[in-house]
Amino acid sequence: MEALQNIIIVESPSKSKTISSYVGKGYLVLSSKGHICDLATSGKDGLGIDIEHDFKPNYKVMKDKEELVDYLKKTCKGHQVYLATDPDREGEAIAYHLARTLELSLDDLNRIEFHEITKPAVRKALENPHKIDMQMVNSQECRRMIDRILGFKLSKLLQKKIGSKSAGRVQSVVLKLIVDLEKEILAFIPTPYYEMEANFNTFKLKLVELNGIPVDSKNRILDRKILESLQPKLMSFFVSNIANKLVNRNSYPAFTTSTLQQDASNKLGFSPSRTMRIAQGLYEGKTIKDETVGLITYMRTDSTRLSDLFVDDAHQYIRSTYGDKYLGEVKIKAAKNMQDAHEAIRPTAVERTPDAMKPYLTDDEYQLYRLIYNRTIASLMAPARFNSLKVEFTNTNSLWAVTGQTMEFDGYLKAYGKTEEDENTILPNFSLGEGYNANEIVILDKKTLPKARYTEASIIKEMETLGIGRPSTYAQTILTLKERNYITVEKKCLVPTEQGTLTSEKLDQFFMDLINVSYTAEMETNLDEIARGTKKELEQLKEFYQAFIPLFDVAMEKMEAIYPIPTEQICPECGGMLVIRKSKFGEFISCSNYPSCKYVYKEESQENEPVDTGIVCPECGKGHIVERIAKTGKNKGAIFYACNNYPACKVTYSDPPTNHFCPNCGSIMLEDKDGKLYCSKQCDKKLLQEETILCPVCKKGHMVKRVASKGKNKGNIFYGCSNFPRCKNIMTEEDVQKLS
Repeated sequence: MEALQNIIIVESPSKSKTISSYVGKGYLVLSSKGHICDLATSGKDGLGIDIEHDFKPNYKVMKDKEELVDYLKKTCKGHQVYLATDPDREGEAIAYHLARTLELSLDDLNRIEFHEITKPAVRKALENPHKIDMQMVNSQECRRMIDRILGFKLSKLLQKKIGSKSAGRVQSVVLKLIVDLEKEILAFIPTPYYEMEANFNTFKLKLVELNGIPVDSKNRILDRKILESLQPKLMSFFVSNIANKLVNRNSYPAFTTSTLQQDASNKLGFSPSRTMRIAQGLYEGKTIKDETVGLITYMRTDSTRLSDLFVDDAHQYIRSTYGDKYLGEVKIKAAKNMQDAHEAIRPTAVERTPDAMKPYLTDDEYQLYRLIYNRTIASLMAPARFNSLKVEFTNTNSLWAVTGQTMEFDGYLKAYGKTEEDENTILPNFSLGEGYNANEIVILDKKTLPKARYTEASIIKEMETLGIGRPSTYAQTILTLKERNYITVEKKCLVPTEQGTLTSEKLDQFFMDLINVSYTAEMETNLDEIARGTKKELEQLKEFYQAFIPLFDVAMEKMEAIYPIPTEQICPECGGMLVIRKSKFGEFISCSNYPSCKYVYKEESQENEPVDTGIVCPECGKGHIVERIAKTGKNKGAIFYACNNYPACKVTYSDPPTNHFCPNCGSIMLEDKDGKLYCSKQCDKKLLQEETILCPVCKKGHMVKRVASKGKNKGNIFYGCSNFPRCKNIMTEEDVQKLS
């Protein structure tokens, strides 16, 4: 085997497989599986930050990454290492921690980045390595430390005082938006108003002016008697004005993270987290025939820019597919704090049309890819043109109107698709001075309506408009609010829970100066300035801390504690009063004399009899796996599976076991809620050393340790290519050791 020269480290295992197929011999592509380091939870208040010494962070390798980091250190020693983490602040921070942990020089040109996972993009990145951008790292570090200080301290305060689970710099502001809107809706008092229409055989007129005063949302008719008195006076309606106007309707710019999440929610019904999960897979790569390639560019971006090369290719595609008259202009929408080194979310190649990709994608992937592809192509196409017609009629000191439209040229709608508002509304041929008699004239009873509740799409649009959060945080923020039971989704609308409202009110009471839109937006601007090198990280940390701590101290002293709630019950152990307390797992009853008395009341309930699955425990070989119901903790009431030889054997599973065994490691297989089998050891998710040995036959897959499940060699260990069934190479353990 050719001697290894270079190592590329990316964040995602699936991304590493795609890139391996591009770089060829002499390169080994490994994955960090995201962040490898985080702030420790030791030190004062468990912050992992030495505040007294200029906010010095104390980073620790994450516990679940220790084995991986040891492997990376051993493998990378003595080799040229390229850090190809994502092209944003989080990716820059991961690259920095990898360099620090692997003892790489920060002066080395070892950072490479690409915004699409294609062979040309990866090779170009390898030809243009640069230093790690420490200003970007400082910006991410500043954000992380502020979020740790505010999040840890506020979360503990709220848990202690009102039983809420957490608070955060961005999530609490978004919660405030939802709660404030809900209060506005509940306080809204509808106002009755009235409109009038005249119905004819082929059209309908609406009253738009009465006695020279417009009738619109600013000048509503609040007294029904006004229209009742007008009704009998109305005679024939005479055409007084006909206005034709040619209207251009421009296409939208290509997708940003925010607009993709909004459109996917509105058109496909996808939640933001679902959208980003699917987009991640399209970005990291799909196997198309004999090639693995990323189908879209990086999906966390606030830029609408498109590369010149892509624009040229797209223009050729539009000419050949639709014709020259469909060519439009490049649209770039400027936005505050936009990181325009990025591109918009677009397909990586124009020739990979949605229909051509459909056989290789799941239904969800196909729908999202088609949405991205059509939006991108449409953004470069000519406007649609409509002939707008407005006809006005007069009758007894009143003015009436009807509007219609006809499409003159479909433009970008040819690719993007029409909506209901794009359909033609055909009116009769009217002539000035013509008179018409109505079939009926009706008074419409109306009421003013409150503002609509936020949907997941509209709250993301609001976050982007107000400048709170970043593209990478939109989906996670909404998910966190749901998980904390601060909001629920009812008929696609976000509704605050009682606990969510209480949390927002308490934060508003004591932290109004920090937990608000303007401060949070200003913080994002300051973090951008740190990334550009125009503001110092330490300066921002001190500004925040000096503003936060006095408010926190007051809240700790004066915020009224809801818990513990006294009961009329007496502690059977010490005679003290029993009280209701709240933990992150919910309410429970314990002694008021805690910690001197640690009595906790447990409800008397008949123990659920375990159900025997008939499957012998694969760990001890003596007991059987039985179905049980959790009686305590955060999973209380949930079904789990365990060995009935407990406590001698402590094996447990969250999903039901089967009589099938993993072809890779021989472990028992479990069945998930969708009926799919997976390894109980999740060996397919672990980074095994054998997986780094390139298959000597196909040069694409890696040699993976497996266990024969049938035949005369059943139970024996062998190594097979991960590219099976395309490559059927198998080797003995001895042969594999010779390759390593």
